[in-house]
Amino acid sequence: MPDVNKSGTGKKLLYGVLIFFLVIIIGAAIYLSTLLPIITGYSAKNMGSAVFVSGRAPVEVDTTDLDFSFIKFARDKVDYSDSSVTSSFLWGRSKSINRDDFGVTLVRKTKESVIRNMNFPSIPRPGYSKDTILWPLGDIMPDTLTGINKDALSVISRNLIDENGYGGNAFAFLVLHKGIPAAEAYKPQFTKETRFLSWSMAKSFLNGIVGVLVKEGALNINEPAGLEAWQNDDRRSITLNDLMRMQSGLKWNEDYGNRSDVTVMLHCIKDMAGFAYDFPLESPVGSSFKYSSGTANIISYLIRRHFDNDNEYYAFPYEKLFYKIGITNAVFETDPSGTFVGSSYLYATARDYARFALLYQQDGIFNGERILPEGWVKYTREPVPSSNGQYGSLFWLQGEGEVPSAPDDIFMCQGHDGQRVFIMPSQELIVVVLGYSPRGTLDFNELLKDILGTI
Repeated sequence: MPDVNKSGTGKKLLYGVLIFFLVIIIGAAIYLSTLLPIITGYSAKNMGSAVFVSGRAPVEVDTTDLDFSFIKFARDKVDYSDSSVTSSFLWGRSKSINRDDFGVTLVRKTKESVIRNMNFPSIPRPGYSKDTILWPLGDIMPDTLTGINKDALSVISRNLIDENGYGGNAFAFLVLHKGIPAAEAYKPQFTKETRFLSWSMAKSFLNGIVGVLVKEGALNINEPAGLEAWQNDDRRSITLNDLMRMQSGLKWNEDYGNRSDVTVMLHCIKDMAGFAYDFPLESPVGSSFKYSSGTANIISYLIRRHFDNDNEYYAFPYEKLFYKIGITNAVFETDPSGTFVGSSYLYATARDYARFALLYQQDGIFNGERILPEGWVKYTREPVPSSNGQYGSLFWLQGEGEVPSAPDDIFMCQGHDGQRVFIMPSQELIVVVLGYSPRGTLDFNELLKDILGTI
């Protein structure tokens, strides 16, 4: 006769095991559901911008920029008829749309028709052609010898671009010596006209935009930011200077490898600045350095708030900064709420990034005109005390030997996946490297050492 007690105990144990695994499966599904908007959003956004802003082929983007982690499993459908990309993975789906002068944005918490019908103005045009103007404002290159060894630079270019000899995957390489282009090279699918993604180098451009507003007397970086949401707590004392030097004290997680504040902001949120300024303080204002892309988008919103209308806001970076320094074809993308994504989404040519660097190497003067206020570049390069000398005002510094082969006065724009603009005033040298080189894969120190050896 069967042992009823043992049989019942066995069934309970089986049910317990099944429930245990069911809870794990449900938990995993719930967690995965929180990742899917990030996975598909990253793929849809970056494929859309690469295709419609940079003019790249989808298959090439799939096999380079999007060939990692879960992102490589997302399926992208590029629709040229309505300038959109739809990305799918498991039960997740995201769509991005192109808006011409304003680039690509994800459809998030807003109907697609609303985003498409937003009353974006036409960006004013520069009023000159770079094809008929001498460098640096234009693209007619001077035949000037600067003392740099161009033959040696050509070897470095081939090693970096053609052979990936320094590691990583550099798409574009440009060197200025004494303000003159001494080397310029691209992988076959890219040209001098290609717009490259800045990632976090956009933050340095925010520094420039704020600098112009300060020069015009329109902003005081030492006054409290004045956000209404901050008026009932200690955040009320946060200044624009605190934000630019990443010492606001606001809580933030900048981890790109998982679901974090920055990945949620970039891929799930309509109003990125609003998302970021809602975070509480985790340390006293001005007391500690903490790098934050959310902070950059708060700055972008503060700039927007300064203008009487959005037409003036959208035109300002182009008319008062970009066109003044020969950047005539850049695209500064906005989030779905219409604010420039100052943390991450500027698209410009390699020559444009070099022009921007030249403005800073020349103490805010370009083509004989002062663009940034006197003393602004000095302010930009002053280290944040709690950053170990690594950070100034939206620019990175040498710190404790970040690039040991470079001189101590180097300062730089840095972006995700190996975007770099190095400025070395003492050597009158600027180096631009753009591409897809995840952290640690490209030896920038060795590259700069070799370039410095050509002077």
